[in-house]
Amino acid sequence: MRWVLSILTLIGINACNSGSAHLQDKPVHIHIPTGFKKIAFPEDNKPTELRIKLGRILFYDTRLSENNTVSCASCHVLSAAFTDGRKTSEGILKRVGKRNAPTLANVAWTPRFMMEGGVPTLEAQAIAPLHDTMEMGQNMMFAIEKLNKDASLRELSKAAYGRDSIDPFVITRALANFQRTFVSGDSRYDRFNNGKTDELNEQEVKGKELFFSQKTMCFSCHSGVNFTDYSFYNIGLYEAYNDQGRQRATGDDSDNGRFKTPTLRNIELTSPYMHDGSINSLEEVIKLYNEGGKNHRNKDARIKPLHLTEEEEADLLAFLKSLTDWNFVQRKDLLPLNK
Repeated sequence: MRWVLSILTLIGINACNSGSAHLQDKPVHIHIPTGFKKIAFPEDNKPTELRIKLGRILFYDTRLSENNTVSCASCHVLSAAFTDGRKTSEGILKRVGKRNAPTLANVAWTPRFMMEGGVPTLEAQAIAPLHDTMEMGQNMMFAIEKLNKDASLRELSKAAYGRDSIDPFVITRALANFQRTFVSGDSRYDRFNNGKTDELNEQEVKGKELFFSQKTMCFSCHSGVNFTDYSFYNIGLYEAYNDQGRQRATGDDSDNGRFKTPTLRNIELTSPYMHDGSINSLEEVIKLYNEGGKNHRNKDARIKPLHLTEEEEADLLAFLKSLTDWNFVQRKDLLPLNK
């Protein structure tokens, strides 16, 4: 883990704001949907036009990977709400990882990252996939060497962060800046919630009532505007887990099989489901909860048979599909610059 500490030290250095003589930067206002809290931007990484532009370039840049074939966007595709549709993601040399790619929608409000919650900031999160041999497989210093051969990136770095060249500070800050623009809050459910009562049909309203009922208790973990409490639970997916989950971060056996509650926003577009992509459809997810999951020593006490009828299962499914934000997944400003 020495390389992690070294990189964290490098990205923690404060940047100056001298800018570039050729490029002029200016602050950017990110629209916050109704009901969402303000974004808590780090003092050293407030959003600007050029910081977002640089992050957008880097997000789609395969030079971040060891063999120049994989970018952040390889596993996080806009049309799939920044997931990749795979059971588990594929990195360099077609190496298959152990976890399903999570959506990046609304990561601006995420308090901790990775499914075990072991990474504290969006800036620091970039380090893990870059160095992971199953993902990008490249020491950041080698990525920097390649990127600094690009004069346009060096100029952007200067204008956006006051740095004469690309360095770990710039890479992590720019990627985080771009990802904080991935704001999704315009689903039919949101419009219904904001007074447009014709946005949901009768079945979807019944599903909504069921979701927020004491019978299902879905809302007790999938809470708030992002439909997650960002906490960690064992839902009885397995009797024995190959992935330790939260235990990887804490070392505590009581955390075995516990994973961070995922957002349900755009859930219709982010299959397959669970930390390992082991469930293919929302119908199967609902069935798992309805049956009460499998026995495991750490299974949450709320996971028990729900005795939902087929009609109720269909109602719940209809409501979950109303959480899709079709405008979000068609935003051209989130695509590569040349698109």
